[in-house]
Amino acid sequence: MDTGEFQLGADLAGKRIVVAMSGGVDSSVVAALAARTGAETIGITLQLYDHGEAVGRAGSCCAGRDIRDARSVCDRLGIAHYVFDHESRFRDQVIDRFADDYLAGRTPIPCIQCNMGPKFTDLLAAARDLGADCLATGHYVRRVEGSAGAQLHRAADPARDQSYFLFATTQDQLDYLRFPLGALPKPRVRELAAELGLGVAGKPDSQDICFVPDGDYASLVKKLRPDADTSGEIVDETGRVLGKHRGLIHFTVGQRRGLEIGGTPEPLYVIRLDAAAKRVVVGPKAALGVRAARLSGVNWLAGAYRGPMTAKVRSLAKPVAAHFDGERVVFDAPEYGVAPGQATVLYAGDRVLGGGWIEETESALVEA
Repeated sequence: MDTGEFQLGADLAGKRIVVAMSGGVDSSVVAALAARTGAETIGITLQLYDHGEAVGRAGSCCAGRDIRDARSVCDRLGIAHYVFDHESRFRDQVIDRFADDYLAGRTPIPCIQCNMGPKFTDLLAAARDLGADCLATGHYVRRVEGSAGAQLHRAADPARDQSYFLFATTQDQLDYLRFPLGALPKPRVRELAAELGLGVAGKPDSQDICFVPDGDYASLVKKLRPDADTSGEIVDETGRVLGKHRGLIHFTVGQRRGLEIGGTPEPLYVIRLDAAAKRVVVGPKAALGVRAARLSGVNWLAGAYRGPMTAKVRSLAKPVAAHFDGERVVFDAPEYGVAPGQATVLYAGDRVLGGGWIEETESALVEA
């Protein structure tokens, strides 16, 4: 690892790098590598929440113990460390939206909302206020200099790639951000942490949804929105009532288990959630196929690009051939498990072209 990984030129003496530090191994290694370049290095941590049992829980992020770990790493490296309290902003922009999306029958992705708001927007503002030449993070993506500016690319390690969660990064943000770990596999990052004597070398990775203490999303939503656990009907696509459910918050599109409906000739899946009628609509797997999705909040990073592309509708989904008309992404073959509230991210090879939020889908069973 050399100074080139921070893309600030050959000589970093006199440069200032701000590192976004969550208290985990990835951002800690970035801070150590930045400090080794000779640049002045400053660590910044956002305190995003402190909700009861989440504090001190292994696998959390940006809560009490993690802040202490980030400070300990900075002390070892001999660099400054600042903590900014953004708990109220995180609750408004991420946690409350998470709950409201579930109530609306959507499938939320709070990690992207966090990157769009408290993490990138607020951290970049803080870094610029500190006069930094860049903001470096521990995300597993690659920043590639292109003729028209910086480009966002998948990480070299496909098992760690986080590009799906960063599709909303704007061009202005991308020009200022640096991702030094994008070319490395995670095992090598842990080796570096051990070689650098960082106490977090063996610390477990944070969970995707950091503010849910035990993974029980429904319980959190009920706590925040007491009226969320309202029962309703389970119906087929014709509206025929097949059973009862105990609240939309217990279901997501594509779900098969938990319907408790028997006596059907083939397995039933959740096709969509009708929040207005408090209905869970179910059908056979074929009814899950989607031919197109309308997107909102589109962030486009590829200028006039009009070539072939692939699309991902979930972070772990395989990219599939598609095309995009500026509002709708149309899949070359039916795609499954596509739900409002999720993001669709578009790629040209490893390059992120852009993406947006799924507002509604078009069934593949409907003739074009």
